[in-house]
Amino acid sequence: MKLFIQIPCFNEEESLPITLKDLPRQIPGVEEIEILVIDDGSTDRTAEIARSLGVRHIIRFTSHKGLAKAFMAGLDACLRLGADIIVNTDADNQYRGEDIARLIKPVMEGKADMVVGDRNIEAIRHFSPFKKRLQQIGSWVVRQVSGTDIQDTTSGFRAFSREAALRINVISEFTYTLETIIQAGKKNISLEHIQVGTNPKLRESRLITNIGDYVTRSIANIIRIYTMYSPLKIFFLIGSFIFFLGFLISLRFLYFYFCDPVGSHIQSLILSAVLLILGFQIVMIGLLADIISANRRLIEDALYRIRKMELSSGRPEKEDSGRKDA
Repeated sequence: MKLFIQIPCFNEEESLPITLKDLPRQIPGVEEIEILVIDDGSTDRTAEIARSLGVRHIIRFTSHKGLAKAFMAGLDACLRLGADIIVNTDADNQYRGEDIARLIKPVMEGKADMVVGDRNIEAIRHFSPFKKRLQQIGSWVVRQVSGTDIQDTTSGFRAFSREAALRINVISEFTYTLETIIQAGKKNISLEHIQVGTNPKLRESRLITNIGDYVTRSIANIIRIYTMYSPLKIFFLIGSFIFFLGFLISLRFLYFYFCDPVGSHIQSLILSAVLLILGFQIVMIGLLADIISANRRLIEDALYRIRKMELSSGRPEKEDSGRKDA
């Protein structure tokens, strides 16, 4: 059993040594533990610090691409290096290294393909009451659209089986946390969550610099991903509402047409016709989007098979140090 711990980094020369020191070197049932650092275009000495601390596997981006891109590059590299289980953790030492053994246990026992560390938001002292409520509301929304029971959907402390990592395809350029849970729910990837502890805060979040912007982008991500997997439901609801509104206005026109033949209500007739046509067109767009969604599922399944054959046909790479991705 080979475990890879991947750490996406952006200007983490100060916190990375603390994070690396906290990681376990031995876990019962795991023969080999490797660490992969993804340097997301850092302008400081993140990569040099990682190498000096004994990290053999380092991916370096020549420019800052964002957390989602770094996460996916890490998954791909870990798979190519022969990982059986992949753990993703943050470089700011938010999560306790000692919890990794418990995090991967359901994967090792075959009970889950993806495990999310639940931070118990209420117990985190440096989170404001507003941020706690926001996190809880967001997690509830993600649970509804994904059909899962994950309590802390924004937690980046996660374990993936090799099979789950092969099936994950993050398209967002913002963050991977919400999208991977929705994908897991839609792809029937078995999910579990466990309670984990957190360490004292070392720095402010780099992902949530503005609450309003974070909420807006998160909502857009949720709608986008959910629509990709259930387009007919979304478009049908929107189209039906508009069509029904047009129908009600047409009833209004007919009522006044027969009860008040003197007055002119041509505006109601025009508005009704526009809404009826628009509602019908949106439903038709939903049908077309559903066909595209089915095609996407076929493409993802083909991509999964290709990746699996590609990775099983070649030997795992022994070294990835100093690699640069454009």
